Formats: sequence, C-alpha cells, structure tokens
Amino acid sequence: MQQPAPIAMTDDDLVVAFPHQLANDVRAVSAVMPEALIAPRSPFSVYVGDEVVAIPYRIYQDELPVDVVRTLTGVQQAILHCLYSRHSDGLVRQRHLEQIARSDEPWAVPFVVQLVGEYVLEILESIQHGLSDLPSKRSAQLLAYGDFIARNPKFLARTERRVVSYWSCYYRWKFPVFSTYPGCHLLELLRAAAIDRTGTPWPRHTPA
Repeated sequence: MQQPAPIAMTDDDLVVAFPHQLANDVRAVSAVMPEALIAPRSPFSVYVGDEVVAIPYRIYQDELPVDVVRTLTGVQQAILHCLYSRHSDGLVRQRHLEQIARSDEPWAVPFVVQLVGEYVLEILESIQHGLSDLPSKRSAQLLAYGDFIARNPKFLARTERRVVSYWSCYYRWKFPVFSTYPGCHLLELLRAAAIDRTGTPWPRHTPA
C-alpha cells in the first residue's frame, strides 16, 4: 500500500494560534518544523487579550533536533514549545509543557490551561509545579491567568467538566475524593486567579 504523502501545515494554520504581533516569529518557527503525515486537528478558539486565536488541538510533526531549536530566538523557542505542547504523543506534550509552564506570556497561557483538561496525570503535576507563582498576589502569572480566564469563562467551564470526567473515568480509584485530585487543585488556582482579576465570585462546575 502506498504511504500517504506528508501534509504541510500552512503558515495560516500556525499564525492564527498566536496574537498578530507574533506572526513573523511564528512563520520562522513554521519554516523549520518538519511536515506531518496527518493534518492538525480541531482547533479551539479563545481570546488572548482582545484577539481571537485558533489553537490546534493536536499536531503530528516529529520533534526538532536540539541544534535546530538553538537557532531560534527565545520568543521563537517559546512559540515552538507551545505548539509541541499540542503534540499527539503525551510524553512530547509534557516535555514541551515544562518549558512554558512558568511563563507569564499571555499567549502561552491557553496552551497550559488546555492541558489542565487532559488526561495525563504527570502533565497535571508538571503544570502544578510550573504555576508556583500563581497564588502570589500581583505576580505576573496571576495577572496573565486571571485576565485569560476572565475573558474565556466558557473555556474554563469546559475545562472543569473535562477534569471531572477524566478523574471519574481514570483516577477515581487513586483519588476517591475529587478535592485530592491534582486537577482539582489546578482548577482552584485558576478560579482564584479569575476572582482576583474580576473581584467577583466565580461559578464552579465541579463536585463540592
């Protein structure tokens, strides 16, 4: 059987995942990323500041050699890590997440929050470690996450429901009480950031 031809992601596929001021940097990253056999899947849309971005749910490119990554600027490397945090392989997602989890760049925030609603426990633990500054009043992380959630309440609500679903399906045996599950801890941090940003109570879509 003939092998399928590689599918090139167009610049538009990636540029729209970030605010417009990063377009040239995203194109530089796209230029060094290998082609994939499977097209990027199901982009999800959120606000970053006043802009709508469309982030791929999954990408399928192989990872880049370290020497190629080193040719990119710091911002371009962060963009690369954001994109590969959407990789189909959970270990790849975790490796690249760990490079952006401490970031307070507003455009990196949705890539991290999306992973809160996924099923790999080790990824949740990496996020919790990376968001160590989130509880600190007036920290850059708190401001970035609070602003993102305030602008995207439906996205957080959907994330909450996914966290509960994965806990119930895969981890209830290990964490019989939802409040002990790492995903619950992360949701509490995100809600607290939203409350700090808006000064109002935030709705809960998880078990009490």
